[in-house]
Amino acid sequence: MKNYLNFETDIKKLENEIEKLKDPYNNQSGISEVDTQKISKIQSELDQKLKSIYSNLDQWQTTMVARHEERPKSKFFIDNLFDEFIPLSGDRHYGEDKSVLTGFAKFNDQSVLIIGQEKGDDLDSRIERNFGMMRPEGYRKTIRLMELADKFNIPIISFIDTPGAYPGVGAEERGQAEAIAKSIECCMKLKVPTLAIIIGEGGSGGAIALASASRVLMLENAIYSVISPEGCATILWRDPKKMLDAAKAMKLSAKDLLELQIIDGIIDEPIGGAHRDKNLILENVRNSILKNLDYFNTLQAEEIINERKNKFLKIGRSKGFMDNLEDLSSLKTKSNNFELILKSKKIKILLSIMILIILISSYIYL
Repeated sequence: MKNYLNFETDIKKLENEIEKLKDPYNNQSGISEVDTQKISKIQSELDQKLKSIYSNLDQWQTTMVARHEERPKSKFFIDNLFDEFIPLSGDRHYGEDKSVLTGFAKFNDQSVLIIGQEKGDDLDSRIERNFGMMRPEGYRKTIRLMELADKFNIPIISFIDTPGAYPGVGAEERGQAEAIAKSIECCMKLKVPTLAIIIGEGGSGGAIALASASRVLMLENAIYSVISPEGCATILWRDPKKMLDAAKAMKLSAKDLLELQIIDGIIDEPIGGAHRDKNLILENVRNSILKNLDYFNTLQAEEIINERKNKFLKIGRSKGFMDNLEDLSSLKTKSNNFELILKSKKIKILLSIMILIILISSYIYL
């Protein structure tokens, strides 16, 4: 049975009608012929309706699509995009975190490290995976494997899908904030290319811990934000029902984030969301990974590090005080008018005379 979102009522009616027409046994008087002409007509109407609705989604509707139960998860992409996947477990300190899948695999005959935040497909697997919310041991596991991949010059591909890091007491006691900070630090120091693909929710520090990558990509209907719209609405208005206002203000959609240059690219989804044509979304993700990995094949380790560093330093600085946005390593700011005044010889002489007068006056007064 398909799951429909609250704005898909018309789509549900049309699809139910098509299913009835495809069933020759639905007629109470006996077996009936399948009316292919009518099916084609309704299918065309359905395609137009899907296109109309999904081309005009607001930010809250996009959030619902990103959380759709049938949306392809990390395990689906790992199983279908990569060969010879070898899962690796444990952080060598505390234990295993099943909310993140990690291991080495082959992609287009090239060795890669795969990291995938996994929510699960049914209730049992979601409980086992902790709904994709990683604990400190999960981040420490990924740090261990990222450092291993860096040692052997193996690219890293991460699939991001989490509402956020797990906020439980045990996680905090084991150093959740420190683990996230260490993961971000590790991502920024890697000498190998890193790709982060946000396939559903990219929530808070739980996402940025793995998305501090050379390339941050998003599926068309994914979201990426510092907090959930409900959480933001609760904090700002003390009313979680104002999630639409919060979602609009947060600029969490792929289109908004690309315009703000926070992400590097958008991967197109089938009309109606990634869950409606999983073969097509697989092909689109595969092509995007190939394209981005090919770009980094010509770069040296130092160039990869500098490009990643400068990419993040550029965020929010397009109208700032930077001289050259292509090279932000020195963080050198533009010379302002006050600095120019201080560099003037006449001003320096005048200031020296004034200081001398003040010193003489102070001496005479004493």
